[in-house]
Amino acid sequence: MPHLLNLLLLFCLFSETSPILVIGIKGDRVVFSCGYEGSEIPDVVLSRSGIIDVCETEECRGRVFKEGNCDVVIKNLIFSDAGKYTLRIYYNNGLEPQIKIYQLCVDDEVSVNMGEQLKLDVLLSEADKVQHQSRRSTEWMKVWSRSEGIQSQRISITDRNLIISNFTARDAGTYEVLDSEGEILIMVKVKVSSTASAKTGSKGKLNNTNDDTEEHNPCLLPEELQVVQVGLSVFFLILVAVKRRQILRHLNIV
Repeated sequence: MPHLLNLLLLFCLFSETSPILVIGIKGDRVVFSCGYEGSEIPDVVLSRSGIIDVCETEECRGRVFKEGNCDVVIKNLIFSDAGKYTLRIYYNNGLEPQIKIYQLCVDDEVSVNMGEQLKLDVLLSEADKVQHQSRRSTEWMKVWSRSEGIQSQRISITDRNLIISNFTARDAGTYEVLDSEGEILIMVKVKVSSTASAKTGSKGKLNNTNDDTEEHNPCLLPEELQVVQVGLSVFFLILVAVKRRQILRHLNIV
């Protein structure tokens, strides 16, 4: 029985402190919900590596502010916002303080022209590994890790930027940035620029149209070939007439 109580205690403790995944889009906003619906407005303390100033309303200059009773909002998301946050909720009615931990993942989507550089500002201090999954694969390939460094000669590191030179279609897909615990910090979907695709598509379409015209439109023959065709038709008619005359003569009809 004591073992069962210990397990229940551990389960409750884990449930309260296990990270809650929150996904936000770069440039947008996310909400850390406190889950309190009472009429009383409790005090909240948001922290990461240190305590973060939380404005009382959105009208404040900061990007972090309270909403409702005790929800906390981060607006204008940037990649460096990704990571773990601890929200402590202090009630004024004698209830025990509540602690919630959030894992914030920031998503983004970019387009790159073929042959150009793909620059990802994703190497945060918490980043431990960057992996890539191409559009036609289900496997993840390691691109960079803090212990092993870059995995390709086309990749370079400048400040916090992961740079892939001479972008190709194989570089498109999804890039994930993971921390040391395997939690996702950043997810970036990379695709080939529609401008480049349109140029390639238009060129291919133009070539196909020309091919179709030459192969499947015999009416559009050069003038010389048309003259030859008419000449052959006349020659064939004359030949038929001569043959017919010879046959009739042979039968003594003429």
